[in-house]
Amino acid sequence: MQKRFGGVVALRDGNLEVRRGEVHLLLGENGAGKSTLMRILAGMQQPDAGTLEWQGRPVSFANPAESQHAGVAMVHQESLLAPHLTVAENIYLGREPAAPFGLVHRRRTLEDARRLIEQHHFPLQADWVVQRLGPAGRQLVEILRAIAHGSSLLIFDEPTSSLSDAESREVFRIVRAMRDRGTSIIYITHRMEELRELGDRVTVLRDGETVFTAGMGETTTADLIRHMVGRPLEAVYQREPLPPGAEMLRVDGLERRGVLRGISLKLHAGEVVGLAGLIGAGRTELCRAIFGIDPIDAGSIWVKGHPVRIRSPRDAVRAGMALIPEDRQKNGLAVGLPVAQNMLLASLERVSSFGFLNHAKEHDVVSAQAARLNLKSSSPRQIAGKLSGGNQQKVVIGRWLARGASIFLFDEPARGIDIGAKIEVFRLMDELARGGAAVLMVSSELQELLQVADRILVMRQGRIAAELPGRTTQEEILRHAALNGGPEQVQ
Repeated sequence: MQKRFGGVVALRDGNLEVRRGEVHLLLGENGAGKSTLMRILAGMQQPDAGTLEWQGRPVSFANPAESQHAGVAMVHQESLLAPHLTVAENIYLGREPAAPFGLVHRRRTLEDARRLIEQHHFPLQADWVVQRLGPAGRQLVEILRAIAHGSSLLIFDEPTSSLSDAESREVFRIVRAMRDRGTSIIYITHRMEELRELGDRVTVLRDGETVFTAGMGETTTADLIRHMVGRPLEAVYQREPLPPGAEMLRVDGLERRGVLRGISLKLHAGEVVGLAGLIGAGRTELCRAIFGIDPIDAGSIWVKGHPVRIRSPRDAVRAGMALIPEDRQKNGLAVGLPVAQNMLLASLERVSSFGFLNHAKEHDVVSAQAARLNLKSSSPRQIAGKLSGGNQQKVVIGRWLARGASIFLFDEPARGIDIGAKIEVFRLMDELARGGAAVLMVSSELQELLQVADRILVMRQGRIAAELPGRTTQEEILRHAALNGGPEQVQ
């Protein structure tokens, strides 16, 4: 299979064979061509060359409806839900139970959705409006919608990237159950620990080409990483801590009614502080409050020893803060604008003269950050939304590097990016810390925190429940995160 987007070759020789009743893992770095190949199979894009066979017959899916009618469903990494509709309406969108006179049977839609949710034990309510849900909740709705199709081939594109461990286990159970019923599954993941739990066979793409296919019992994780990146690579990154320097950020008694309760913390120059907790514990909400997105009811914020009033993100930016949000497409990027404009959104005054952009300065700044971040794009004019997930994340980070921020709030920075890009992000955090910045890193992946953080703050029910050293254990983090805590909702 071959596919070009302008001058960018997304697929040059993409080959994949999936058998009935197997879980076929599809691996590769961001930009390797995985999502492009799956979008062709799902009828979302048309190939430039190559053939597609479905159940032994050559086919061509002109649109997603044709693919779905044939029995193919796709659970997307980035939500494609209708935010103004309920969970139930999204699950059965386009296939709603019919009432007389061509109307939608809304009561039956709700009842069917409730049964499906209860069957899979997902922390959702059928009548919730989707725009209330966070990334984890929206991902669960995407999964339920695919299951409800009763498809013979399901494509999972990073389904657990924003889920907790418990929710991920439920996804694994669903995948195994569907495989046992004869459903074929293509499963894209960057979480190397998921491979042995799920996969029957594996295919690796690199630079748009299929470079390796084998049974999971015939290969090792080290071999898979080598095929993905084209060279040997240590799968585990371990940051060497630095002695903490001067205080960069202090939060005293931060309160937000019903969300944050008396939060106090300090960040110092040269350190990376991890922020752990179950979904719903308040980690993202804390970052949003510090950055001025959400108003606070009480408490104070100090930057470099001086009290500051953060009433909006503009105040936070002026104080030297940067936020890399969890949902980069929704909150981090202007997906329809070029790479260059996205990188300069926070520092236009630095590349302007008398209200006009200085294109020479603009080019110098963007080129310097692209080189520093090893950004893979066709040019600074490429639309940011067309980049791979890892490169989109680099553009968001590059914006704050261009601004010269000194306090970085990373919310799930490695979500949905491949192992090579993930290590690049971790090394960049270390570089920032060694350059005198302070970094706060939110992650649901406890192993990531153990690899990167000097200290780990554990949140529970809107409070800081514990402060642990970076060389602690996952069990100790979970003990404090879940102590006296009930089930968390994914809103």
